[in-house]
Amino acid sequence: MNLSISGTYSVGKTITSMAIAHLTGIPRTAAPTMRELLPISLPGKTLEECNGAELIMLISRRIQGRAVAESHLPDGYISDGSALHEWSYANVRVKVGINPNESVDLDNVQMPDDVRFYAEVMKQIAIPAKQHTKANYDAFVHLPIEFPIVEDGHRPVNERFRQLAEQLLLDTLEELEIPVHIVGGTIPERLARIVEIFDFPQVMTIEQAIARAEEEYAQLDTRNELERMADAA
Repeated sequence: MNLSISGTYSVGKTITSMAIAHLTGIPRTAAPTMRELLPISLPGKTLEECNGAELIMLISRRIQGRAVAESHLPDGYISDGSALHEWSYANVRVKVGINPNESVDLDNVQMPDDVRFYAEVMKQIAIPAKQHTKANYDAFVHLPIEFPIVEDGHRPVNERFRQLAEQLLLDTLEELEIPVHIVGGTIPERLARIVEIFDFPQVMTIEQAIARAEEEYAQLDTRNELERMADAA
């Protein structure tokens, strides 16, 4: 089975996908992060400093990296997000601006030429993103917004951005007619519910899976792009 753990920023996709992978023995996959891509793609720039063209390039690299990683797992996988996530985050910026701001609402103002072009490109990126999603995922587990956003100084997002992205994800999954199961609660509650929904086998206890996921998560390099580049230099 190819299962996506879905949701917008700061809902726990990564730790949940890690834990369910350990719990079931199904391998986990994910797209390369913006933190990883920025130092090799746009040295010296932060995500907030990127213009529309640069964001399109980064989105393309993320979708490409995700597809390649998935192609190496023909027997099934647990995906942290999906191709729809890269597209949905980028698409919401058409409404809230390239760098989201609570006061920006481009639906109600004259859209700048660069944003208008960016919007047209997003319409085209939606085509392969939706086709890939439809062809490669059997179901989605969607984690709803239950906790405040984690301010990490890296991602230029806010609560309005999260809400818009979440609604776009859910609307698009409905359009694609892919089964979606909304699963909230604590990590143990999520894992128990996911196992119940899909009748997954368990290769360890929930407690053991969470402990291993926490160890794995602690190994992630969460430095921002400028810190990574400075360290490499």
